Amino acid sequence: MAGYVALTKPRIIELLLVTTVPTMFVAEQGVPPVWLMVATVLGGTFAAGGANAINMVVDRDIDALMERTKNRPLVIGVMSPRNALVFAISLEVAAFAWLFAFVNLLSAVLAVSATLFYVFVYTLWLKRTTTQNIVIGGAAGCMPVLVGWAAVANSLAWAPIVLFLVIFYWTPPHFWALAIKYRDDYANAEVPMLPAVVSLEATSRRILLYTAILIPLTLVFSPVADMGAIYLGSALVLGAVFVAFALAVRRDPSERTAMRLFSYSITYLTLLFGSIMIDVVV
Repeated sequence: MAGYVALTKPRIIELLLVTTVPTMFVAEQGVPPVWLMVATVLGGTFAAGGANAINMVVDRDIDALMERTKNRPLVIGVMSPRNALVFAISLEVAAFAWLFAFVNLLSAVLAVSATLFYVFVYTLWLKRTTTQNIVIGGAAGCMPVLVGWAAVANSLAWAPIVLFLVIFYWTPPHFWALAIKYRDDYANAEVPMLPAVVSLEATSRRILLYTAILIPLTLVFSPVADMGAIYLGSALVLGAVFVAFALAVRRDPSERTAMRLFSYSITYLTLLFGSIMIDVVV
């Protein structure tokens, strides 16, 4: 059972769900019905878990070569690849059926579309072929905000699209910071993650560039979604700290400073979306 849970990458799912619920608050302009939040989160968990499990099935050869992933369930033989794939597809079917039955068709389509993009565009195509893998492939991780909005409004609007872009530009600095630590792992597995292919100086420059795009996008969200002072103040302060960490990596692109940025990037996203929810309620 622990092995099947591990296939879903629970820590990644947690981060995705952190972005889903606050977006629902914005769409509702208040507190959404509890049953709707529970139904959406559960469906999103099924969809994301299935996508992550398929990713582990496809990448089991890479995982076996990397120190960071050598103890994943399929590498150590907890279950067969066939059983893992059946489990993953079952989760996707359950996600679509659940969201369609208890939320709406649009949220179900968006959730499963994210899985298809993650599997076919990122995992099967981009990850092993280009340094832009996490940039383009990261779009799959942006989909929960669209799912959350669609769950409430049964449509899309500019506000969730801006949030989509916020996560899109947050993902590369977040992931490249981690990849700096594991650049030798990626090089050994012949996966062209940016730090394994270009210099750390070039990687740090790219991190700063994406950070410089990210912060203005968080400010654009304020007028687009009619947010108040709580969100705007939080976005400014949190963004300033993010820039400071990115500049530190630019000056010293070492593993130590990169991991500080990585750790803060998780805190940043959690607090930013938390401020969205608080702003709406207040």
